[in-house]
Amino acid sequence: MGTDLFDTVRIIDTDTHVAEPYDLWTSRLSVKKWGNMVPHVEWVEEENSDVWFFGKTPLVSVGGSVMAGWREFPPKHPPHLEDAAPETYDPALRLKRMDADGIYAQVLYPNVQGFGTGRFLALDDPELMLACVRAYNDFLVDWSSADPNRYIPIAALPFWDLDETLKEMNRAAEIGHRGLTFSTGPEFYGSPHLTDPYWDPVWSEAQALDLSVNFHIGSGDRSGKDDPVDSMGLSAKFASSTVKFFMGNVKGVADVIHGGICHRFPNLKFVSVESGVGWIPYALEAMDWNWRNCGVMEEHPEYDLLPSEYFKRQMYGCFWHETTTLRYALDSLGADCILFETDFPHPTGMSPGPASYAEAPLDFLRANFSDLPAETLNKILHDNAAALYKVK
Repeated sequence: MGTDLFDTVRIIDTDTHVAEPYDLWTSRLSVKKWGNMVPHVEWVEEENSDVWFFGKTPLVSVGGSVMAGWREFPPKHPPHLEDAAPETYDPALRLKRMDADGIYAQVLYPNVQGFGTGRFLALDDPELMLACVRAYNDFLVDWSSADPNRYIPIAALPFWDLDETLKEMNRAAEIGHRGLTFSTGPEFYGSPHLTDPYWDPVWSEAQALDLSVNFHIGSGDRSGKDDPVDSMGLSAKFASSTVKFFMGNVKGVADVIHGGICHRFPNLKFVSVESGVGWIPYALEAMDWNWRNCGVMEEHPEYDLLPSEYFKRQMYGCFWHETTTLRYALDSLGADCILFETDFPHPTGMSPGPASYAEAPLDFLRANFSDLPAETLNKILHDNAAALYKVK
């Protein structure tokens, strides 16, 4: 029964990333007007790598986010995009890879500008920053046109400008985006705190447009990347920072619930992306305890649900490598708020290779979850995501 189901269910992968082509912005924006301020790639000898520059600021090595099948462990990576697996940047070849992996559809996130769009602030030019966001959103829709049924673009937002954010939300919805990225820590970039009523127009518009708000890890404070190398080693530092980013999404979940956002916008959906699900039952139990024990219900008598109930009504978590902790989450939360992801082609993703512990997605699912009820598997592998992202 399990094998037959895995052969037939249309698995939706709710967290993957598109490797941006070197000319994404230089081909869409006026280099004559902005010159080298336009995001572009330069070879950096000291890093032995192509590096993305936003203006004069070097931000991230091109190859660090395209590790699927690479021969070395991170933080080592392909020096050029052309050295990486072509399905990381070619939409037609990725569809073939998806077929081989048993994946029907993929939700698409960025690499270069950060998972909450904050890196564009390095440009320090509001007009250029907005143009970059719009160019990226246009690019992702164009990239997805290889198969609009199977590719699910998620829009970036110019969150530093509220009016332009609202305009871009509507434009993104019109051109085909099916969700929004947002930072769990906009205050880290000098904007109001996530719980500030300043953001209520964003939540209201997202609810009206029926677009989920997706909190990808690493979308706020990324200071963990500055952990010391000497006392840890490169690989240990990389692994430590990554795990801390996973756990960091508890901030967004707790802030959205305790800030009354779920209460005020009961039809708005939130997704905690690339952060797993095993921690969620404990976090919700702790939230429920403190909700009662710290007098939240007395302070906010209008809140009619407990944190765990708000989560189950409006939020989702995504799993990939988890086994025992997924079962724990299913027992505690049920199957209605859990999604599946592979994190392709990131270093922590489910991409087998000479420098990877990962199994192929179908092999992993079959080996660990064939005994789960068909209804449960259908929900977490397809149904929940299909409803959330409007997959046909």
